[in-house]
Amino acid sequence: MNSSQSVAGSPEPAPQPVQRGSQRFAPGEGPLPDPAGSHHERRIRSFQPRRSRVTTSQAEALLKRWPDWGIDIDGKRVLDLGEMFGGLPVVLEIGFGMGEATAQMAAADPGTGILAVDVHTPGQGNLLGLADRNGLTNVRVANGDAIILLREMLDKDVLDGCRVYFPDPWPKARHHKRRLIQPEFLSLLATRLKPGGVLHCATDWEPYAEQMLEVLSAHPDFENTRADGGFAPRPDFRPLTRFEGQGLDKGHVVHDLLFRRK
Repeated sequence: MNSSQSVAGSPEPAPQPVQRGSQRFAPGEGPLPDPAGSHHERRIRSFQPRRSRVTTSQAEALLKRWPDWGIDIDGKRVLDLGEMFGGLPVVLEIGFGMGEATAQMAAADPGTGILAVDVHTPGQGNLLGLADRNGLTNVRVANGDAIILLREMLDKDVLDGCRVYFPDPWPKARHHKRRLIQPEFLSLLATRLKPGGVLHCATDWEPYAEQMLEVLSAHPDFENTRADGGFAPRPDFRPLTRFEGQGLDKGHVVHDLLFRRK
C-alpha cells in the first residue's frame, strides 16, 4: 500500500510534512540522505555529498516524480533496466550537476535511456523538474554511490555506454586516490558495459585528463576510439554547458576521451 492509499473505512492519514529548502522528505517521497547506509562499507570515495538546500520548485519536482523516476542506491536489489526504460539502450551518467546537459541529451535522443547518478539533492530535483516539464520519459535519477550501483544493482553487459563529465579533479596530490577514473573502477565498469559500449569522459583539468588518457590506454578492457591514441574532439551530442563555457572563457582547455569496451 503506498502513501496515497488508505484502508477502506478508515480516515485518510494526514500527509507527512515536506520541509522545502531542506533534504528531508517523507519516506518514499524523496531521496534518502544515505541510501546504502554508512555501515555498508568503508572505502575511499570519489565524491562528497553537497548539503545545499533545495528550492521549493526542486522539492515539488522530487515529490511529484521521485516515486516513479527516482532510485535510491541501497545495494539491495538488481535493477531491471529493460523494464525501467521500456527496452531502450541505456547509458549511465555519473555526476550530472544540475542536470541541464542531461536533459538536453535526453531530449535530443529519446531513443536512449539515461540512468543519471548523483548525490546532490538540488540537482536531482532540478533534473526531475526539467524531465517533467519537457516530457522526457527516458531519464531516471539515481541517488547515491555509483560504485555500489555498478557492483550490486546492475547485471553484467547491460549498459550501452557510460558518461563521466567534469568529475571532481581532486587537484591536490594527496587526494589523487579519490579520483574516479582508476584501474579498479574501469575493471568494474567493463563488466557492466556491453562489448562495444563507450565510456565518454570530459574534463577541463589538464593533469586529470592526462591521467585519464594514461589509465584508459593501459587498461586491457578498453581501446581508444581515436586512431592516433589521443583525445577526441567534443562530440555534437555532448552539450556545451554554462560551467564549461565559463571555463573556456577563462582559457581552460576541455579534453574529451572516448574509449570502447573490447
